[in-house]
Amino acid sequence: MKPLRKLLDRVEPHFVKGGKVSWAYPLYEALDTFLYSPNDRTSGSPHVRDSMDLKRMMSMVVIALVPCVFMAMFNTGYQANLAMGSMEVNSATGWRGDVLSWLGMGYNPSSFIDNFVHGALFFLPAYIVTMTVGGLWEVLFACVRKHEVNEGFLVTGLLFPLTLPPSIPLWQVAIGISFGVVVGKEVFGGTGRNILNPALTARAFLFFAYPANLSGDTIWTAVDGYTGATALGALATAPVGSSLTNLVDFSWWQAFVGLIPGSMGETSTLACLFGAVFLIATGIGSWRIMGGMLISALGLSTLMWLAGSDTNSMFQMPPWWHMVIGGYAFGLVFMATDPVSATMTDAGRWIYGGVIGVLTILIRVINPAYPEGVMLAILFGNVMSPLIDYFVVQSNIKRRVARSVA
Repeated sequence: MKPLRKLLDRVEPHFVKGGKVSWAYPLYEALDTFLYSPNDRTSGSPHVRDSMDLKRMMSMVVIALVPCVFMAMFNTGYQANLAMGSMEVNSATGWRGDVLSWLGMGYNPSSFIDNFVHGALFFLPAYIVTMTVGGLWEVLFACVRKHEVNEGFLVTGLLFPLTLPPSIPLWQVAIGISFGVVVGKEVFGGTGRNILNPALTARAFLFFAYPANLSGDTIWTAVDGYTGATALGALATAPVGSSLTNLVDFSWWQAFVGLIPGSMGETSTLACLFGAVFLIATGIGSWRIMGGMLISALGLSTLMWLAGSDTNSMFQMPPWWHMVIGGYAFGLVFMATDPVSATMTDAGRWIYGGVIGVLTILIRVINPAYPEGVMLAILFGNVMSPLIDYFVVQSNIKRRVARSVA
């Protein structure tokens, strides 16, 4: 690594102020700090120094997402191969079919390799487009503002494609991440200043701008002509009194593991659980937010399930099914706990998580036309988080003043 270090030191004068390409300093700084620890360190005694900086924090989140990425590729290919078998289709269409043929791969849903490679041909292009287009926006704003390229986009660039259905057109991926980065983050000043989660902002934009590609029964399994409703979609359109187990072709355990139709990286509660344990153990994810969201959603969904309804079939959804379908687990672990857009106070985190959990169930059950709810609930929680923290702080001040007067 010493030759690389010497090379970076040799070209650095060209990028610093007064150099030939000083406008591109953010690119040099991003590469340098990605490969090596920054040389600039605080030396004053009031500062607390440890090894957890933004780069390491974001790297930990990326590691926590690895199980979801694995399931995104495996389950996407599994659902596609399963659908092709039911339709008696012998090969995939388009360039993906050509690549699989060139690799000598089959379409056997019982083959791990066939499923993984087939699914990777859907997830990796979306991820590459996200990182390329979003990265260009990040670099452009960094060069114009003359500040460093923040590592926060590494997480946003991985979260966003995980929330998308496999059939999403790549040009929509590019438009969505552009909106998320520019409008959701950069207009507020960049990483650390955004009030909304950029990945969710990008996903929400696509949902409202191109609803046909983000909802319906034909987008969750990437096989032309195949219709496969999610559990939420199936129950939302079913007659009142219908049993969920009679509407879908999978069990609760399959939903927990993630072998069901859905967005590429959101189907596996088990994968999200691994990520949750890692984030809590490293102190990056807030267990209070997760706990507040889990308790409130379980409580409200249980009350609605017990109450029942003569007009709304979503009341038939048992609370344990709410936990394993849709994007609930993924939103609970990775989206709601975003340290920038979430609350900062301990009490506020319980309230923030509780608000998101309640709103998720309300949107899912009361409004069957939109049977998901997690995305909008978290975005609403993002907007409310400063207000929640404000009232928590003011409450603490009042209690301390009362104690001091007494």
